[in-house]
Amino acid sequence: MNFRTLAIGDVNLIEPRVFEDARGEFFEAWSSRDFAEHGLKLSFVQDNVSRSTHGVLRGLHYQIEKPQGKLVRCTLGTVFDVAVDLRRSSPTFGQWVGEELSAQNRRSMWIPPGFAHGFVVQSDSALFEYKCTEYYQQEHDRTIKWDDADLAIDWKLGAIEAPIVSEKDAQGAAFSDAEVFA
Repeated sequence: MNFRTLAIGDVNLIEPRVFEDARGEFFEAWSSRDFAEHGLKLSFVQDNVSRSTHGVLRGLHYQIEKPQGKLVRCTLGTVFDVAVDLRRSSPTFGQWVGEELSAQNRRSMWIPPGFAHGFVVQSDSALFEYKCTEYYQQEHDRTIKWDDADLAIDWKLGAIEAPIVSEKDAQGAAFSDAEVFA
C-alpha cells in the first residue's frame, strides 16, 4: 500500500497495490500491519455501507462524544470525499481536504477522530463503505451545513446544479456555531 499524507497531515490517502491478470484483479483494502507501519494502529468496531444516486451529498457529519475515525472507500462508482478539521487546537482547524474516491482508482482515505466527513456522488450511483473506530451514537451525532460559507468547500459539483441532501443535512449547524473538539 502507498500512503500519501494530504494537506491536512493527519488525513491519509491510501492506494493499494493491485495485482491483475486474465482472471481479474486482487488487492488488499486493509492491513493492520501496513497501517501500523505508517503509525496508524487502528481498531475498527463497525463497518457501514451507503448506496446513493448521482448528485446525493451526505454530510458533514461527526460524533462529538466518542468521535469516530473512518477509513472510507468507494466500491462502485465515484464520489468526491471531504474531511474538515474540527480540532480547535490544530493548526489546520476549519480547513478541509477532498479527494476523488472510486471503484476504478481503488483509493481509500483515513479520516481520524476530530473531523467532520461528507461526500457527493459524481457517478450514476455509488456504494460507499467505511470502517469506524467507534460505534455510532445518535445522541452525539452532529451535522455542519454542507455549503457553509466559512468553510467554502469546493464539492466539485460539475454538472450537479443542486445536490440532493437530507433534511438533517440541509439544516446542519453553521461552522461558526458548531460544537468542535478541544
